[in-house]
Parts: sequence; C-alpha cells; structure tokens
Amino acid sequence: MWALDVPVEEMSTTELEWHFDIPFLWENGDVYNLTSREVIVKPHEHKEEFERTMRSDLSYPIDIMENKGRWLILDGLHRLMKASITGLERVQVRKVSRERIPEILK
Repeated sequence: MWALDVPVEEMSTTELEWHFDIPFLWENGDVYNLTSREVIVKPHEHKEEFERTMRSDLSYPIDIMENKGRWLILDGLHRLMKASITGLERVQVRKVSRERIPEILK
C-alpha cells in the first residue's frame, strides 16, 4: 500500500469518523466485535486496543478510497482514532483510486 505513488492532502477528520461505529476491531479471541468508538469512549475497558491506537504514527497518511459516495479507509484506522483522541480536526490522507487496487493486491 505505502509503495503506491499517490499525492497526500488534508481532510477533515469528521468525514471519516463514520468508521468509528463499525466493528472493524476485535478482542478476546473474536473477530470484528469491537468498534473504534467503544475504544475511544472507554479506553480503560479496551486497554490493549487503546494502547495500540496511541502508538500509531500520525506522520503516515491515512489511505482512503471512494466507495458508494463516501470515503473508505484502506489503511489507517488507528491513526484516525489517535487523531480524534488528540483533538486533531484534519488528517493527512492519500486518495487511492479504485483502479489502483490491483496494485495493492500484488
């Protein structure tokens, strides 16, 4: 993913925060049973995922792709979570076109 030559631009974090309500994360041996919002709101109950989030490196942009009229995160959910937790209103993103997806899968 990071090898793709895609320009970096800024985007409002609010455009991507819809991801926080979808269970993309997991804990306790189950898969996709935890939302980002649960981690953000109750970090003490989801300590491992919260610590992973806070270790994420905001110097890397979030890779996104347009899908059905909204931006979908391809890579960088923990970075978006950290940006939200730390009060950032804008994040760096790379808008990957659908045509470039086969390059990622190689």
